[in-house]
Amino acid sequence: MRKVTLVSIASDNIKHIAMPMTDDGLVAASTFAGQSELLQNYGASSKPDTAVQVPLLEKVLLAIGAGKHIDYREFAASATRFGKKKPALSIDITSATELEVQQAAEGCLLGLDTPSSYKTSEVSLQEIELVVDASLTGLDITAALNLASRICAAREIINTPANDLWPAKLAELVTAQSAGLPVTVEIWDEAKLEQEGCGGILGVGLGSDRGPRLIKISYNGGGQHLGLVGKGITFDTGGLSLKPAESMVGMKYDMAGAATVMAAVLAIAERNLAVTVTALLCVAENMPSGRAMRPGDVLKMRNGKTVEVLNTDAEGRLVMADGLSILTEMKVDHIVDVATLTGAATIALGTRYAGIMGHGAAPDLVSSAAATSSEAMWQMPLPAELRPLLDSDIADLTNVKIGNRAGGMLIAGWFLSEFVEKDSSWAHIDIAGPANNDGAPYGSTSKGASGVAIRTLVQLAENLAKN
Repeated sequence: MRKVTLVSIASDNIKHIAMPMTDDGLVAASTFAGQSELLQNYGASSKPDTAVQVPLLEKVLLAIGAGKHIDYREFAASATRFGKKKPALSIDITSATELEVQQAAEGCLLGLDTPSSYKTSEVSLQEIELVVDASLTGLDITAALNLASRICAAREIINTPANDLWPAKLAELVTAQSAGLPVTVEIWDEAKLEQEGCGGILGVGLGSDRGPRLIKISYNGGGQHLGLVGKGITFDTGGLSLKPAESMVGMKYDMAGAATVMAAVLAIAERNLAVTVTALLCVAENMPSGRAMRPGDVLKMRNGKTVEVLNTDAEGRLVMADGLSILTEMKVDHIVDVATLTGAATIALGTRYAGIMGHGAAPDLVSSAAATSSEAMWQMPLPAELRPLLDSDIADLTNVKIGNRAGGMLIAGWFLSEFVEKDSSWAHIDIAGPANNDGAPYGSTSKGASGVAIRTLVQLAENLAKN
């Protein structure tokens, strides 16, 4: 983890300093305040994700666009991104409150490029100073940095190509990243999955030579019991319902839900929160072969319900069904599942918003946590008239409605609802849009895997621990 420290404006070591530009001008309690005319001559702007470098005698100033009001997480992330080629950078947040300093500490790490062993890094920045009000120089930012590090680690895993990441390999990574934390990890292989009746995970994994896994991570902090389920399709070809070539690019990201819940439970354990968490990563590789499940096949899920598979490319909901069934049997207090579930989510909400569906208290609990965490999520309905579209002539339900393109995200939500109790507290988060950013980085969102929803889940656990 890169070194992030808090210093006061009196520090003599400041050579390169980043400051926020708002619509009202430069915001910083320093000798650079009031330099608006000079900054304008250099083309400085308050537009977010812009930066202008201004040489000032013994120091170099980076004026970073921060919009109308400063979001310190986003500002610090932009500052480190624009300053990544410098060996050291100071970021002026002397106007920040204690909470905003914590947010800025997260942003320092989130704004940097996600490490990749496949490419030479252009990042030389190793030391970051947050210049804060003198009263806050002793603030402990360890928890904020640890959370940001978990998000960055999840991004790195999600970005890993499928030839180096398959179900058993992901299980190894979970075990390694859990080392030293108060959690237990249990891994179900094909034999165990068969024994436990997990027909959804097994069915999706049939076509691959690299068998499926269910990875269970447990943390016992007392208090309310939160159950998490993450979709972990390490690569999705669509199976025999094969995707077009261009649609298959990027399908390594289809395990983002699993990486999300893994990072969240480990961060929760790291904070020793007074909440109990059971996280289930439902992991498989969806490949076409002579053994692969076929359109028209019927699978029996963990809770005993049968599903007629009409489209093998609607596989995520099949693996999630087993995980939801297990948590329902455990009678946890709240269930939240996270998945890159439907392309329809991007049609409805674009690429920056995640959709929330469900019933009971959970959807509102997730929405509140997302708002506190500054993650863009929007509650969606589960219209009653859509449920009959999943009726099957030969099984309890189908996994899709063939020929129907309307409400695809909502229909998927209805499918998942069949595997939780109707009066339970359950929320489904579809992160298909924001899980992968294939455009330019912005704010605290990097190019590639974003790590979306991790902050929300950790904040949810914190809220439950307080109550």
